[in-house]
Amino acid sequence: MPPYALLDNPVRRYAWGSPTAIPALTGTAPDGTPQAELWMGAHPSAPSRVGGRPLDELIAADPDGLLGPDTVRRFGPALPFLFKVLAADRALSLQVHPSRAQAEAGYADEEARGIPRDSPRRVYQDRSHKPELLCALGEFEALCGFRPAAGTARLLDALGVLAPWAALLRDRPAAEALPVLLRRALACGPAELATVTEAVTRAAASGGPYAEACAAYARVAGQYPGDAGLAAALLLNHVRLTAGQALYLDSGVPHAYLRGTGVELMANSDNVLRCGLTAKHVDIDGLTAVTSFRTGPPRILTPEPGTLEFPSPAAEFRLSLVRPGDHPVRVERPAPQILLCVAGRALLRAPGHPDLALPPGASAYLRPGAGPVELTGPGAELFRATTGR
Repeated sequence: MPPYALLDNPVRRYAWGSPTAIPALTGTAPDGTPQAELWMGAHPSAPSRVGGRPLDELIAADPDGLLGPDTVRRFGPALPFLFKVLAADRALSLQVHPSRAQAEAGYADEEARGIPRDSPRRVYQDRSHKPELLCALGEFEALCGFRPAAGTARLLDALGVLAPWAALLRDRPAAEALPVLLRRALACGPAELATVTEAVTRAAASGGPYAEACAAYARVAGQYPGDAGLAAALLLNHVRLTAGQALYLDSGVPHAYLRGTGVELMANSDNVLRCGLTAKHVDIDGLTAVTSFRTGPPRILTPEPGTLEFPSPAAEFRLSLVRPGDHPVRVERPAPQILLCVAGRALLRAPGHPDLALPPGASAYLRPGAGPVELTGPGAELFRATTGR
């Protein structure tokens, strides 16, 4: 493979996806169906293609050449990250990802019990953890992490619902109260959920201090009527991002993306434990075992000056912005990387190789190599995904 190659990326068509956002980015015509995620990488369930061949097969045939010996030494002969464009018109399921140790134990347990990989009750698809980072491309809403206990108690008081929950949050440490309340939330019956739905709908229209968060909860209730995930959502921080702001989600952090378009970078794993807003299997015992019950406001990230890199502790990935401006940018290639153009038109150039143009929505795979690649494109903006330091 030359130093860079254009990627042909699959689109995942989940029901919550936007029918227009990904086509608008890629310059293609909408076909009326939801286009939820554009996958860039070598995940075996939906790999990108290079010259008609799946990227995972190309890597398997030449891991040192396409990943570099250092990446193979650190992560094995597979691309350690998965890069996506995510476009949500409605809420994704409330979910938590396991730590590496939890994933290894869970995978071994399900294998030993003979649970088929395609079973709806299967949780662990691999042995990996799944930290992830999402950067908004525009207005983006999410739920992320447990709100401080006192704040949730005040919210419930203002709504006039679930008074025993508020009392528990005041009387016991959050680390003791929240596991109890998460279980209660997922066991809520129709009558209690109807009361909560009515309360958040009223609060959303009130213009009061909780109106914005309650508008999100009410919207979720309308999208998933009777789903106990609504009660669980009340325990979480409501977050609004603007373009260029990001969230890092470590193992154990409950979260749900509600609406908007963003780029998402994660470890190359598909391990998800769901806690509501879904018709899929919810394993309450397994969920509470991997959930982190730490509380606090979410940390909203912006790219660090100079590097334009989003801070992240993940070993598997690193996300940064590249803006060529009026002068070419040298893209060093110590590790495999994917460049995604989101604005303008970028041009990749290396001596002895044809130039590669990247219009908005196009992406390229850059294999490790000794020499740099030159990137030009006044007005262009690209996201760069590569391995962590």
